[in-house]
Amino acid sequence: MAALSSAIKGMSSTIYSNLFIELPIQKGDLTGQTVIVTGSNQGLGYEASRHFLLLGVERLIMAVRNLEKGKAARLKLLEDTVRDPSAIEVWELDMDSYASVKKFATRVETLPRLDALLANAGLATTTFNLSEDNEKTITVNVVGTFLLILLLLPKLRESASKFDICPRVSIVNSALHYIAPLAEIDVSNQAGIFSRLNNKKTANMAMRYPLSKLLLLFAVRALAKRLEESKGPMVVVNTPNPSWCKSQLMRENESFGNRVGERMMARSTEEGSRALVNGILSGKESSGQYIDNCQVKR
Repeated sequence: MAALSSAIKGMSSTIYSNLFIELPIQKGDLTGQTVIVTGSNQGLGYEASRHFLLLGVERLIMAVRNLEKGKAARLKLLEDTVRDPSAIEVWELDMDSYASVKKFATRVETLPRLDALLANAGLATTTFNLSEDNEKTITVNVVGTFLLILLLLPKLRESASKFDICPRVSIVNSALHYIAPLAEIDVSNQAGIFSRLNNKKTANMAMRYPLSKLLLLFAVRALAKRLEESKGPMVVVNTPNPSWCKSQLMRENESFGNRVGERMMARSTEEGSRALVNGILSGKESSGQYIDNCQVKR
């Protein structure tokens, strides 16, 4: 019954949001700030990057898996925003490789400062594959993402102390977390959660993307609580939902029904990106929270 209620809540909130709520264009001043955006060569990450440049970010680091596509996107952003070429850098980052994540984090240590990380890169697939000893969706969307965040925390806290700022980390979420199959993360399973997630015979790949988003929400809450309890400088960690948007995320699961629904109801990629920008601009009250329609929600 609880699962049905949750699913209804998720579906109804998405329909209402997309049909009746227009996300506001975000206003803020990012002058002097350094912001990293993962998966920024296309879709929501690209549009969010464009907003950051228009808000005056001094140094935008586009973290991308494919450098050539990243460089092409950089040129388009420079054309769109009329910014100096020095404002945008393209760095290689493959969230499917822990070695790549570590190498990227080591490079970040050389930055004078880091104000914000928008963890936008993600994977949606119904095909089971193991990667770095876990099912690939879990590797990319959850473990790799939080490995990156934890490795960047020292630089974020260093920047907080040195420049008297409150750094922000936003991890893109989805209302699909409402329909995640809880049986796959049953803590009574003595073999552990990952043993079931990584079992090809029992893995519910049709619902793996929603489950990854629920795990992100749990992890955001846990990390924010630990950061609050620690003695280090404050770092805001939140998880905004852009809702259903026109993007290439679901290209592997393309269907006639999805195409029709997207045409009728999905937000534009640009509008959806406003939710991500809002996450980065949000203050301490958003830490550990799920943000929907640019407002903290239960």
